[in-house]
Amino acid sequence: MLELKNITYQPQTGRKKVLDDINLKINKNEIILVSGRSGSGKTSLLEVINGLIDPQRGRIIWENRIVNSRKRRWLCGMVFQFPERFFLGATIGKELKFGYKSIKEIKIRDVLNKVGLSKINLTIPPEKLSGGQQRRLAVAVQLLRNPSILLLDEPTAGLDWSMKNDVKDLVNRLSFENTIIVVTHEPELFQEITSKKYLLTDGKLII
Repeated sequence: MLELKNITYQPQTGRKKVLDDINLKINKNEIILVSGRSGSGKTSLLEVINGLIDPQRGRIIWENRIVNSRKRRWLCGMVFQFPERFFLGATIGKELKFGYKSIKEIKIRDVLNKVGLSKINLTIPPEKLSGGQQRRLAVAVQLLRNPSILLLDEPTAGLDWSMKNDVKDLVNRLSFENTIIVVTHEPELFQEITSKKYLLTDGKLII
């Protein structure tokens, strides 16, 4: 179980709290949705969970142990909105191997199979993929790290409806092995596969 207790975060340049005394419990292999208007702090919430930023107050607990920001970065895999902007590899194969001294080809193939890219040509650049395939590649990159928690920031942004449904189906399949938090402007798309839906507004998380 992942627990957030009394999480409060205010950016140094901000005039008000983006996250104000947030409490949240997420069961293992559960999918939850967080929606809210632009600028409501949804991405900040994911970045706190992922250990990219530190809250001024509160604790984050995984399986009954408090986890610091460094441990959370190992625990979580985060896929940012428009992840294709962050690809660094000249080819898909190099993108998947980026940051590793060595990695077994069978592991790469296993992950690509999980995200529905088993037949992809690893020698082409990531930008040659469709929008939906780029999202799947970004998820595959994170799955290679074996995260327990997947954090997905607007995973369907900019995609057409057929691609959005493909992403939804992928999220549903991944929940068998991962705890998943989806931040989205389209909660209705994921409603049938999620257990809880929250609204982030004025720094508060409302169910």
